[in-house]
Amino acid sequence: MDDPTPDFEAKCCSPRQAAERLAGLPTPRVFTNGCFDILHRGHVTYLAQARALGASLIVALNTDESVRRLGKGDDRPVNGLADRMAVIAALGCVDLVTWFDEDTPLALIESLAPDVLVKGGDWPVDRIVGHESVRARGGRVVSIPFVHERSTTSLLERIREQG
Repeated sequence: MDDPTPDFEAKCCSPRQAAERLAGLPTPRVFTNGCFDILHRGHVTYLAQARALGASLIVALNTDESVRRLGKGDDRPVNGLADRMAVIAALGCVDLVTWFDEDTPLALIESLAPDVLVKGGDWPVDRIVGHESVRARGGRVVSIPFVHERSTTSLLERIREQG
């Protein structure tokens, strides 16, 4: 009988495995991070744009505990880490998905040493965690302007108001 596990699940790995799997990813390697709790059009547009900046895209997700420490609400994340990782991994523009439990992904960024570090337009380049490390190695840091003004927080507010 065939393995019922979808192929995209193979994109998901621990931070240590991510460091080991880097050699198999084409360069330049792009790195981004976030909660990606309830995937919406803003997320997928942003991730496609991030991937276009290089030959492979690594996405690091906040663990559930890390999301809670961000103060997004007592009921966040709505989706647990394993589910969020699977949904992100299912996107064709994403090559590798991992996580970080710290308040910032700085240690992971330094470990993975991406060629391009990316965040959304609400992050000025000089405030993007890891910008100094990436630039010191000759890499680029990019803040991608929002094309679709969407947020999981505002989506959840609308749902609560209606329901």
